[in-house]
Amino acid sequence: MSTVVLIGVIGFRFISNYSWLDAFYMTIITLATVGFGEVRPLDANAKIFTALLIICSVIIFSYAISVITEYILSRNSLQLLKKKKVKNQINNLSNHVIVCGYGRNGMQAAERLTAYNRPFIVIERDKEIIEKYEEEILFVEGDANEDTILLEAGVERASYLIAALPDDADNLFVVLSARQLNKSLFIISRASKITSQKKLLLGGANKVIMPDKIGGDHMASLVVIPDLITFMDKLSMEGEHTTNLEEVAIEDFSDQVECNSLRDLDLRRKTGCTIIGYIAPDGNYIINPEADLPLKPKSKVIVLGRPEQIRKLNEMFHIQT
Repeated sequence: MSTVVLIGVIGFRFISNYSWLDAFYMTIITLATVGFGEVRPLDANAKIFTALLIICSVIIFSYAISVITEYILSRNSLQLLKKKKVKNQINNLSNHVIVCGYGRNGMQAAERLTAYNRPFIVIERDKEIIEKYEEEILFVEGDANEDTILLEAGVERASYLIAALPDDADNLFVVLSARQLNKSLFIISRASKITSQKKLLLGGANKVIMPDKIGGDHMASLVVIPDLITFMDKLSMEGEHTTNLEEVAIEDFSDQVECNSLRDLDLRRKTGCTIIGYIAPDGNYIINPEADLPLKPKSKVIVLGRPEQIRKLNEMFHIQT
């Protein structure tokens, strides 16, 4: 509104040659449409300018009144506006990650995704949790077992889904529902019991993680091979400043250099990074591959390096992280 007033004052000042005070007075009575007379008769150019100024003011006032009315009439206007904003943000997402449940595991998953700048949505039914973290996280309120909630989170456009609910049965329902809604979705589910692992895989999960088992194995390994486990822990993947491992698709290289084998890439000389693994298109993993290993389309390499070397690799080959 201040911009319109400024335009009006300048317009009357130079089009009608009013003084600054008269120009301000004419702007105010024109925008307010109070019907007071002009300071002095207007010429044709001034009349056209005044008409346009009135039209702009009517449009702006009408919009302002509609917004204010909506705010007054709605008891939960702030919540509605927030939900509308979130809905618009979700509708603009594609190939994102859906995290079901914002408990301990869901929160850890969200932190890692944030560190890697991966777009994600969290489905959570606890309003207190949502209100606590809604400024940082994109939430969909509701039960992840319901198809309507999954659809609201854009499951049809998502690439990954993480079922991190505390109950195995709930995770199974989420997996079954999500698989029916998106056949190509990569689903990772949490499990507490060994007996649930097979059921989740049969239900459509691509990977099943047992946090308690992983934690126990890790603690036992610290007793048996402490130095090795500590070294592996140092291969942190917390963000751009501490990344030591990178997964790169062969297409990221082949689009810029001719690479028929790992030797052709010559990453050690160019970036200082070392290729420690190769993932074939069929999912087969090769640890410490030979330099003459032929590279196939849709395969990937696992690269090890210090953070600055990883950044150099990404910058040299324009790899999006």
